[in-house]
Amino acid sequence: MEEKGISSGIEPTAGEAYSNGKEFTTMENGKVSPLGYESATAQDRRKSSAVNPQLLEGELFDDRYETTKRGLKSRHAQMIAIGGTMGTGLFVSTGQTLAYGGPAFILGSFCLMSFLIWCIITAITEVAAYLPTPGSSMNLFGYRYVSRSMGFAMGWLYFYSLGILVPYEITAAGLVIDYWKPPVNIGVWITIMAIVIIGLNALPVRFYGETEFWFASTKVIMVCGLLLVSFVIFLGGGPNHDRLGFRYWHDPGAANTYLASGNTGRFIALLYTWALAAFPFTFAPELVVVTGGEMENPRHNLPIAARRYIFRLLFFYIGTVLAIGCIVPSNDPDLTDGGAGAGSSPYVIGIKRAGIKVLPSIINAGIIISAWSAGNSFLYLSSRSLYSLALSGNAPSFFKACTKGGVPYRAVIASSLFAALAYLNVGDSASKVFNWFVALTNTSGFISWICCCIVYLRFRKACRAQQVDVPYHSRIQPWGAWFALFCFTILLLINGFTVFWPKNWSAATFLTDYIGIPIFVAIYVGHRIYARHDPWAHDPLEVDLMTGLPQVIAEEKPKKQYSSRPRAIVASIWE
Repeated sequence: MEEKGISSGIEPTAGEAYSNGKEFTTMENGKVSPLGYESATAQDRRKSSAVNPQLLEGELFDDRYETTKRGLKSRHAQMIAIGGTMGTGLFVSTGQTLAYGGPAFILGSFCLMSFLIWCIITAITEVAAYLPTPGSSMNLFGYRYVSRSMGFAMGWLYFYSLGILVPYEITAAGLVIDYWKPPVNIGVWITIMAIVIIGLNALPVRFYGETEFWFASTKVIMVCGLLLVSFVIFLGGGPNHDRLGFRYWHDPGAANTYLASGNTGRFIALLYTWALAAFPFTFAPELVVVTGGEMENPRHNLPIAARRYIFRLLFFYIGTVLAIGCIVPSNDPDLTDGGAGAGSSPYVIGIKRAGIKVLPSIINAGIIISAWSAGNSFLYLSSRSLYSLALSGNAPSFFKACTKGGVPYRAVIASSLFAALAYLNVGDSASKVFNWFVALTNTSGFISWICCCIVYLRFRKACRAQQVDVPYHSRIQPWGAWFALFCFTILLLINGFTVFWPKNWSAATFLTDYIGIPIFVAIYVGHRIYARHDPWAHDPLEVDLMTGLPQVIAEEKPKKQYSSRPRAIVASIWE
C-alpha cells in the first residue's frame, strides 16, 4: 500500500510547521513525527484511556486501511461553503417564520443569527485550518483539544442528526413535486432521489465536489434571480403594476403578536421567530470544516472560504428575508396552509400574488434541486462524522475502511440507512413529518454550535499556552465565541418554549422540541463514566498540537504563478 507520510528526505522546518522550535524525526515507516513520538502498533491503538500522540497518529494514519483523498479543488470548497446546505430551510420554512414574527422580526432574527454564525465559522475555521488531517471534523477536534468524551458525544450527535436531515430533504423535495399533482405516488420520487444521493456519495469525493459545485451554482443563480424579481415587484414592475414598497410593513404590520396580546405577545413572537430562524443555518458551518480533510491546500483554502462566508450570510440569507417581507404579507394564509412543500414557499406566494404565472413552476424546480443538493451534503457530513469517530477510536475501526478512490464506503452505507425514514411520509401527515424534523434538528444544531465554541476556546487556550501560531485568526475572536456560546445556550433552552403555554401543551411536541438535549447528555455522561479517569478537559500544556502536522504540510502544493492578472482571476474562480 502506498505510504501517505513524508519521505525521509523531506522534513519541514519549525517555521513551516508552526511548531516553535519543536524538532521532527523520521520513523521507520517513512512518516515524520515530533521528536520522541513513536508509531503505535495495531495492538496498542485502543488500549489508552487518554489521548496519546502515539495512538492518535496510529489511528489517523493507519497503514491497514486506505484513507480519504484530497480531491476537492478550491472552487469546489468555495461553492460548497456558499450553497452546500442551502435547502428547503431557506426557500420554504422561512414562510412559516414570517407568519409568526412579521417582516421586522424575521429580518432582525436573521441579522442576529447571521452574526452568530459568522462567529462560529471564524472560530471553527481557525481550529480546522491549523490541522486539517484526514477525518477533519469538529468531533475529531473536540476529541483532541477538549476531552475524549466531548469528541465521542459530538461525533454521534453529528452522525444521527445529519443522517436524519437526509430523509428530511428527500421528503421535502418529494412534497415540492406534489405541487404539480403528478399521478405518481410520492414514494417513487423518494426512491429515485435517495438512489441518486447515495450513488453520488459512493463515488470519489471529486465527483461529489463537482456535483455540488453545479448544484450550488444553480442555487446561487436562483437566489440572485429571485431577489431581482422581488425588487421588480417591490417597484411595481409586475403584471398587475402594483407598487408594493414597504406596504406590508404597515399593513398587517412590521411585528406580529403570538399567544398573547400587546408587548407580551410581540416579545413571545420575537423569541419564537429567533428560534425558528436558526433552521436554515443548521450545520452549514460544520460542512466547511469537514471538507478540509479532503481539500487541496486546506491551510490556504479554508481561510479563503471563511473570509467569503460573510457575503453568503448578507446576500443570500438577510437579502432573502428582506425580499419576502416586502412581497408577501405576514397574514397570508398560504404561508402556513399553502399545501404541501413549495405551496408554502414565500417566494412562490409572492410571485403568484404579483400575477406572474410561469415563475412558480421554475422556482419549484429550483427548490427540488436545492433539497437534493442539501440531502447530498448532509449524507456526506454524516458519513464523514462516522469515519472521523472511527479514526479517533470512538467507533469500530470497521468504519475506517475506504475504497482506493478515498470513499469511506462502510460509513456511507451506515449513514444511508437513515434515508429509509423518508418513507414515513407515505403513510403520515406531511406537515407533522416536516415539523418533527425541524424541531429535532434545530436542537441538534444549537448543541453543535455550543460545543464548537467550547472546542475553539480550549484550542485557543492550548495554542497560547504552547505559544503556537495559527495560519488564520479573526479579529472578532475569542469574544465572538463567548457571545455565540451565550446566545446558543439561550436558544437551546427556548427552542420549544411555546409548548409550556397552557393551551399549547403536548407531550409529543415537548419530546420533539427537547429530546435532543437528554440524548446528547446521555451519550456524554455514558462515555464520562467509561472514561471516568480522564480529566474533564485536557491540560492546555498537554494538548497534542503536533500529530499529523508534518503530513498535512507535506501535502500542501505551492501556489501557481500566472503570467497575467486576467488568467490569475480566472484560475482563482475555476481551479
